[in-house]
Amino acid sequence: MTAIGAQAQRLLAHRRPQKAFFETLIRSLIILCVAIAVVLSSISVCDGRWLLARGELFGLWHFCTVSNGSVLKCSTELGLANVEGLSVGMIPIRSMVSFAVVVAIFGLELLMVSQVCEDANSRRKWSMGSVLILGSFLLSAAGVLSFSILMKDHLTFMGFTLTYWCEFIAAFLFFLNGISGLHINSITHPRNRVGKI
Repeated sequence: MTAIGAQAQRLLAHRRPQKAFFETLIRSLIILCVAIAVVLSSISVCDGRWLLARGELFGLWHFCTVSNGSVLKCSTELGLANVEGLSVGMIPIRSMVSFAVVVAIFGLELLMVSQVCEDANSRRKWSMGSVLILGSFLLSAAGVLSFSILMKDHLTFMGFTLTYWCEFIAAFLFFLNGISGLHINSITHPRNRVGKI
């Protein structure tokens, strides 16, 4: 056997088995859903206007009043809203939801890299990405819940704006995809086979 033939045999012997079609499809759908959640969360954080109540628009970054001519008068001084603790309470909420987007972007990057560059660490990258997505869920859900608690006196179901629901849905998608990512990793690579690889 020639040297090239021997090298080809060694390469073929060390190749990992091909992934099943459905595994690839599910992993691709998880990546797509995480990307959608990142976009929704980014839009929600950047716009930041989450609650309309009694002609006032409360947000992460602005407080706005709606005049009778439907013209918004906005201010970054949240103390003008006359809501106890709003200006101080909004600081950790802004931090949580903004950091959730950053963590989700890193998680998404790890998920994509684990699928594009398959190597010995692909499973670990996928798991780390899924854990980061779950961390993003925790931050995002804590921000949404904290906002609701802070604004409890002004809450109405119809008062929540579209950007609030974007963040709510993004948090839900982060949870589903983080759990799904960890689950598919565990069922496609059982722990007893990991030691043999």
